[in-house]
Amino acid sequence: MAAAPWRVSPEGLDIRVRVTPKGGRDALEAVGTLADGSPVLKVRVRAAPEDGAANAAVLRLLAKAVGRPASAARLAAGASARVKTVTITGPGEALAAALASLIGERP
Repeated sequence: MAAAPWRVSPEGLDIRVRVTPKGGRDALEAVGTLADGSPVLKVRVRAAPEDGAANAAVLRLLAKAVGRPASAARLAAGASARVKTVTITGPGEALAAALASLIGERP
């Protein structure tokens, strides 16, 4: 199995995502690999990448997926890029396990 696109941090969980805006639905897709070999969690959202709408949708989707309020998620890097880093605050190991179970990976 490839490396997971997240890591437990002192704050909670840092997740590297590749976003597809205007993707027709809000969903966590699967773990993918970038050209440089680094793992990412593929995420699609209905929102267009205008005025931060897609970023806000990604934050809501990830927070909801691991059972945290939207306020627990923040964009750590990549505000205007397709590849972003999202931090979700909380118990990191539990968040990693929750996310792994959703996409069929081991934490």
